[in-house]
Amino acid sequence: MTFDLKEWLTKHSSENILFLFKGEVSRTLITDTLEVIESKLEDSKAKKKIYNVLVEALQNLYHHSSELPSDPTKDVQGKYAVCILSKNSVGYHVITGNFVNDKQKDFLTKHLSHINELDKEELKVMYKDILDNQEFSDKGGGGLGMVDIARKSGSKLDFNFYNYNDNYYFFSLNVNIVE
Repeated sequence: MTFDLKEWLTKHSSENILFLFKGEVSRTLITDTLEVIESKLEDSKAKKKIYNVLVEALQNLYHHSSELPSDPTKDVQGKYAVCILSKNSVGYHVITGNFVNDKQKDFLTKHLSHINELDKEELKVMYKDILDNQEFSDKGGGGLGMVDIARKSGSKLDFNFYNYNDNYYFFSLNVNIVE
C-alpha cells in the first residue's frame, strides 16, 4: 500500500490547529514561523517548552529532509515537510513530517528508540555527552536536536515511517507537551 500524504494530513489536522505548514522549509520560514507561533501561544508554563520543541523540530526539517526527485505526477517535490501545532485537552501536539532515505530511516529508528529508552536523568547525561564530544555531522548535528526535544517535552517521541516509494519514506514525529 502506497503512502497517502493527503490522508495523513487529514488524520493529523483534526484537533484544534494553531499552526499548519506544508512545503519546503527555509531559514526565513523558520524565523517567520517562530514569530507567528510565539504570538499565538498563551502565556503558560508550556509556552517555553513548545517554542523550544518547535525550534528543534523546524531545524531538523530544514537540515535533514531528503530532496525528492522531480516528478510531475506527484504533488510533493524537493525538500517537502509538514509542521502542525495543535492544542488538545491535556496540552499541545507538535507533529512534523518529512521524507527520508533508507540510511536516514535506519539511523533515526536506532537513535529515537534509544532516546525513548532513557529516563530524564539519562537524557540529561546523553545531552551533555554529545555536547562534550562535539561530534557533528556534515549537516551540523550530532543527534542533539531529538534529545533536546525529548528533554523539553518530557514525553516519549512517537515516530513512524511510511513507505513512499522504493527509495524514500515519510517520517512522522509526534511530540506531546503536557501543560
